Amino acid sequence: MQTAQEKQLRYQIQCPGLPLAVYREVVAHLRQVEGVETGLIPQQSQRFDYNDSQVGSLWIQYPEGFDLAGRERVDRILAYYGDRYGSWESLVIASSFDDSAIEIAFDI
Repeated sequence: MQTAQEKQLRYQIQCPGLPLAVYREVVAHLRQVEGVETGLIPQQSQRFDYNDSQVGSLWIQYPEGFDLAGRERVDRILAYYGDRYGSWESLVIASSFDDSAIEIAFDI
């Protein structure tokens, strides 16, 4: 997942099959980057499968004017987990997003 070359402020990504605990670790790691906001969106599937993650996706939001060094740090964090657990898939790229649905997600 590369965000350093992009100008979008909000990303929604997933890593299919990634366990909840690892998603939480990724979120905690990303929150260490000053200015980055992130959270989890629950799985929306009505079908249960042991191989599916409990998490539907992860969102990342950058503030206006976020610097290249910060984006590169986020990319390195995502690459670290991607190398170990599988590639990240981009679901939605948008500059504005309604956070109201996010608050009901997972308590990290």
